Amino acid sequence: MGAGAAGLFCAGQAGQRGLKVLLLDHSDKVAEKIRISGGGRCNFTNLGATPAQFLSENPHFCRSALSRYTPQDFIELLQRHQIPFHEKHKGQLFCDRSAEDIINLLLAECDAGQVTRWASCSIKSVLYADQTGISSYQIESSRGLIEAAQVVIATGGLSIPKIGATDFGYSLAKQFGLRLVEPRAALVPLTFDGDAWAPYAPLAGLALPVLIETGPPDATPKQRKKAVVFAEDLLFTHRGLSGPAVLQISSYWREGQPVRINLAPGVDLSALLLRAKAVSKKLIANELASLVPGRLADAWVSQDAALQRPICDATDKALQGLAQRLGDWQLTPSGSEGYKKAEVTVGGVDTRDLSSQTMESKQPGLYFIGEVVDVTGWLGGYNFQWAWASGFACAQALAARQLEQAA
Repeated sequence: MGAGAAGLFCAGQAGQRGLKVLLLDHSDKVAEKIRISGGGRCNFTNLGATPAQFLSENPHFCRSALSRYTPQDFIELLQRHQIPFHEKHKGQLFCDRSAEDIINLLLAECDAGQVTRWASCSIKSVLYADQTGISSYQIESSRGLIEAAQVVIATGGLSIPKIGATDFGYSLAKQFGLRLVEPRAALVPLTFDGDAWAPYAPLAGLALPVLIETGPPDATPKQRKKAVVFAEDLLFTHRGLSGPAVLQISSYWREGQPVRINLAPGVDLSALLLRAKAVSKKLIANELASLVPGRLADAWVSQDAALQRPICDATDKALQGLAQRLGDWQLTPSGSEGYKKAEVTVGGVDTRDLSSQTMESKQPGLYFIGEVVDVTGWLGGYNFQWAWASGFACAQALAARQLEQAA
């Protein structure tokens, strides 16, 4: 169930292994998330994908699947389908033409596996029966009753409800007694209270490279040393912060925690400002504008009367304080833009109730793959790689189970 990246890929792989596969989706269009991803060109994997780029309550869970279906495996599939692609940034691979190439590949793979697809098919109930050692699922759908020995849930998370996201997978997991890790929006812009953000709202549209991290408000130096730090571009918006840096850190951010941003990475602001003080009569804002974007320099200096003067008249303490704040800007978001703008959902079906080898749950014959599982990748193609890898592992397991039953 679910005709997104994971569902389509798993269905095609299972069909090509000789299984009779029925793929269901409540929408009339398949793979809408693929279609809009990567600016319409689909960042379909990342050359550097390892378990280190994935969040989960059990960070080792994804290791098995990722090792058995790698980015190179998906690249070879693209090459067989003669789909041109390119590396854009930090191992991120995109289609040269359009995300439609990936969708057409997945549909072709399903056709090769003789997969039957039912679109606009809603599910009313899923029941399980185990009689005389033979188990099956009775699925009541808008297109009739379906009986299946094995069911795969690839219904995604709660992100971007306007393209069809629902909590169906979570509800079904609960129905069969499986645990959930509380879902939350991730890879999402962060927002700030209006008054607190007023000095920075005029910077909307400004982008610059930063270092960013998050953690407890009272984090010790030792805790900060262990924190995940991203070196990416930051984007100011009217309501808060976005851009790759903030999308990345949003997956780790929790309500009430500050984010810490170095607005001038690789620059010794304190030394450079003190050096300028000795030789320049320019305003502090003008000198600072040679080190950071001018709009940012103006916004920062305008908040402190002690900095609205020639740099030669400033105290060393004021300049060092300015450098320290720019190098370690700490601010606490009031929230995020939520699921409507989140690219993925952190959390989901608890991996303690799933097999990392097969994706089968503790409920016999019921499998969960892709975003519905508590495995979430960084920005940059990692979540698609998890879709391919978890779908592949599941398809292998489905085929192996059928062979066992036939023996």
